[in-house]
Amino acid sequence: QVQLVESGGGLVQAGGSLTLSCEVSRNIFSFDPMGWYRQGPGKQRELVAIITSSSMTNSADSVKGRFTISRDTTKNTVSLQMNSLKPEDTAVYYCNAVDGRNQRVYWGQGTQVTVSG
Repeated sequence: QVQLVESGGGLVQAGGSLTLSCEVSRNIFSFDPMGWYRQGPGKQRELVAIITSSSMTNSADSVKGRFTISRDTTKNTVSLQMNSLKPEDTAVYYCNAVDGRNQRVYWGQGTQVTVSG
């Protein structure tokens, strides 16, 4: 069973930065794409950013220029660098991975990000 474990969430002031990390329990070569989603209070879960196996990326308009997604195949991780955080970025952030061989979808348990200010 594949497990995705997020870390790095917390409380930060507006304008600050956080880096989220998602560690996968096996090698990530077959996952395509991998991504980060978030669900704010009273909102639906939404896509934040995705990255393909060839490291092509895409992100939501609301985070373009502020958030950067990356993957490290040596550490089996996918990360989300978040800069210039805003109160509206407050949400539970979830790591996601799609196995490109069978389209099975995996989710992490989520990590809370709270932006004050």
